[in-house]
Amino acid sequence: MSIWTRISEAIAALVARGESLIAFFDWRRPERSVAFTIAVVSLGAKMAKADGLVRPAEVAAFRRVFQLAPKDEAAAARVFNLARQDVAGFEAYASRIARMFETEPEVLEDVLEGLFEIAMADGRYHEGEEGFLRRVGEIFRVPAAAFDLIEARHLEGRISDPWQVLGLPRDTDFATARARWRELVRATHPDRMIARGLPVETVKLATTRLAAINRAWEEIAARTVPARAAAPGN
Repeated sequence: MSIWTRISEAIAALVARGESLIAFFDWRRPERSVAFTIAVVSLGAKMAKADGLVRPAEVAAFRRVFQLAPKDEAAAARVFNLARQDVAGFEAYASRIARMFETEPEVLEDVLEGLFEIAMADGRYHEGEEGFLRRVGEIFRVPAAAFDLIEARHLEGRISDPWQVLGLPRDTDFATARARWRELVRATHPDRMIARGLPVETVKLATTRLAAINRAWEEIAARTVPARAAAPGN
């Protein structure tokens, strides 16, 4: 059974009870992969209002993030439209999602990553989208440094310092930098995302982060190793 089949069943149960989509996030133990996907799609729908309209590129971004097959597009569109039409504001959605994943802050960062992917799909970072994403980050209690890194990864030309990518000061020694890189690789590996119960459709998000981390380490290592080799006593 595909994730979108399970999502369709969840939505059908909501409709049968006469509840809105936001009620889904009050269920006690929803399936993690279903919850994650509905979270990104529903907040993405709310974000679409931030700049006034849904552009084809943003719809295409949904397809890229979730690798939608033609047979699944109707289910995804149903979630999107239910969230967009709900009278509850995006802050109410974000608060419910934050409570659902309050013991798994890395999942909330994954949700935020998906929202950035959708926001930047048309190549523009609208001020309404920026305000929306910053407020969601606050509700999710994503640390400011983590938010800045997610934002910088998605804004071309924002990241010029590989030390920033690893979250380290520039005077960090080689061994500490290498340990930090390895820690981030372990935490960001796509297999870890799947192990957290998130859908395989979202592995692209982790792959993008991992590539940025590895590029940063390669640049740091290239700069640092020659300096170490040239130091007295080496």
